[in-house]
Amino acid sequence: MSKHLAIFSKDVIEEIFAGRKNIESRFSQKKIAPFGVIERGDIVYIKPPGREVVGQFKVAKVIFIDGLSKDEWELIKQKYGKNLSLGSKKKDQRYFDKHLNAKYATLIFMDEVEKFITSPVRIKKKDLRGWMVL
Repeated sequence: MSKHLAIFSKDVIEEIFAGRKNIESRFSQKKIAPFGVIERGDIVYIKPPGREVVGQFKVAKVIFIDGLSKDEWELIKQKYGKNLSLGSKKKDQRYFDKHLNAKYATLIFMDEVEKFITSPVRIKKKDLRGWMVL
């Protein structure tokens, strides 16, 4: 079992803790974490930018797509869009447009989401990466 640190915006963190977002998606043009390095049973720490870790979740399932096609994009939007909790159709479209050239996709299904009162871990991070394997 590995541990990961993921950076989320404040709004996304609220959606996770409210149970409206239970799949995290990461898209990229290169094979970067979490693609290929996260697996079922791993722990992901939830952290807003510039703040301490505020929670965690356990990975229930992961889907990797190597060589993302337009058909696969449509499948992700139709099948998982609601659970990605992007908000509105306009916001959904902006999100998918932003990642239209992605070649790699990682869909991470969340389980056992836990909100911390006080951060039990201190992780020093000073770069712009949105994901780190610890």
